[in-house]
Amino acid sequence: MKFLALEVEIDGVDDDAFEPLLKDEARRALELYQDGIVREIYFRDDKPLAVIVLEGESSEKANEALGSLPLVREGLIKFEVIPLKPYPGWGRLMES
Repeated sequence: MKFLALEVEIDGVDDDAFEPLLKDEARRALELYQDGIVREIYFRDDKPLAVIVLEGESSEKANEALGSLPLVREGLIKFEVIPLKPYPGWGRLMES
């Protein structure tokens, strides 16, 4: 199952708190990518917030994977996880 994870800003977090964790954050994101959990990762163009496409068995597993990111673990960021399902509209093209 695929999931879309949208980073949600946490009020009151000091921007300076991020810097010491960014290398470890990138390292963990790469590990999740190599493990086949993170499929795509982006930043929004309008705000410095992450957008991640994940694959996993359940929302719980997706949240668990995101929770292993240092910035999440330290309470600096959080994610809204949205389960996705395939678009069914293509089948309409095959109808007579």
